[in-house]
Amino acid sequence: MDSEGENSVHLNSLVSAADSFSDGDIRRTATSSAVQQTLFLIHSDDPTLKVQAAKEIRRLTKTSQRYRRHFSNAVKPLVDMLRSESFESNEAALLALLNLAVKDEGNKINIIDAGALEPIISFLQSENAILQDHATAALLTLSASPATKPIISASGVFSLLVEIIRHGSSQAKADAVMALSNLSTYQDNLLLILRAQPIPSTVSLLKSCKKSSKTTERCTALIESLMCYEEGRNSLISEDGGVLAVVEVLESGSAQSREHAVGALLTMCQSDRAKYREPILREGVIPGLLELTVQGTVKSRTKAQTLLRLLRDTPYPRSELEPDTLENIVSNLISQIDCEEQSGKAKEMLAEMVQVSMEQSLRHLQQRALVLLLY
Repeated sequence: MDSEGENSVHLNSLVSAADSFSDGDIRRTATSSAVQQTLFLIHSDDPTLKVQAAKEIRRLTKTSQRYRRHFSNAVKPLVDMLRSESFESNEAALLALLNLAVKDEGNKINIIDAGALEPIISFLQSENAILQDHATAALLTLSASPATKPIISASGVFSLLVEIIRHGSSQAKADAVMALSNLSTYQDNLLLILRAQPIPSTVSLLKSCKKSSKTTERCTALIESLMCYEEGRNSLISEDGGVLAVVEVLESGSAQSREHAVGALLTMCQSDRAKYREPILREGVIPGLLELTVQGTVKSRTKAQTLLRLLRDTPYPRSELEPDTLENIVSNLISQIDCEEQSGKAKEMLAEMVQVSMEQSLRHLQQRALVLLLY
């Protein structure tokens, strides 16, 4: 066979082989090639190529769990880049690691094990606001893992996070309080967090953010946890507008935020009713509590009813002539409210609560009657 014939046969065989690949095969081959090339660059000695690779890793892992798994081998060189004196290297590596850690427990653990915590904490203290913001976001993501919480907690990061809540950018403040909230769920951390005096800055943030926001939810969750300790309760009472900020969330926050807010106030009142009853009542909590007894979550309704009982003149049941119903408890509370506006709003809420209660009772009776008819 002449050379032209051989080339023709060879070309036909290549075409035939290409036709045998499915679209999925082609995509997988392209993905593998891109990953291998990027891993090669991130392991190179050229700083410019490493930055280029880090940016590519960030781009590819932004929304893809598959790419996060593919690039797990990039964690070590990316952590090494955090120790560079180049801002560009630091930023590119931080953002790539942040995306690698999102919704990937294995990568979170690998990032901590590779020694990323030390440089990340140093960036929290950086005068460069960009690095501080990225480091706070990275710490928030890493602190979401139960496996990494003990290591992060042992690093003594609490005071730095509180400082960011005080003086950081808006986004960094939100990320810092969320990180503290994550870490507060680990054993013995609450006392360590309290030593960093987080209540004043958390209340300040709570006052400034939207009541329906995730930040508000995390602020109130943290405050609720800290109310288990007298030091936390005293700090909230001492903070100007501290109790009022919690009451405002109870009135107009998201369902979860309102649950945390009523939980915080209930914990306070249960710990020392004589001390905290008046400060709570003074901030006009009754209308919000009444609304929660009607429209709150199951937990919120129960907590609101318990708190209403504690806030009345005496927490103990009345005589048989005046049954210990929620309506009687609230009527007693309304009679003690000095402010005409608050009293009027509370009466309106009480009327609505009674109406809803009657409607619920009526539906229950109708359901029972239907069951009796069927059987």
